[in-house]
Amino acid sequence: MRDCGSVGLSGAGPLASGRDLVEFVLSAHGGTVASSSVPNGGLEATCQGCGACFLLKTFVQACPECNGVHAVSPLRASDQAAIQFAGTDFVRSIAFESLPRMAGGDK
Repeated sequence: MRDCGSVGLSGAGPLASGRDLVEFVLSAHGGTVASSSVPNGGLEATCQGCGACFLLKTFVQACPECNGVHAVSPLRASDQAAIQFAGTDFVRSIAFESLPRMAGGDK
């Protein structure tokens, strides 16, 4: 996937981990990937910050309880274990503010 033009010089890409993966997905294809729907209705996720369960419906999404930012790359969108965590203090851009924050009971 290195030829997709979305891999930066830092080496972060669709197989990166933690904040690097979140940054990659936020910037991939001009930022359009981040708010796109995860196939098959999303992935069941457990927040890596507070432990709350939620449905990751878009490729980048905040936990409804603690606002911890999680992401999965399209390449691994069917793998719950591939969900990465950037932290509760992660704020990259104004574009992130428009990403979904699901209500606590929205599964």
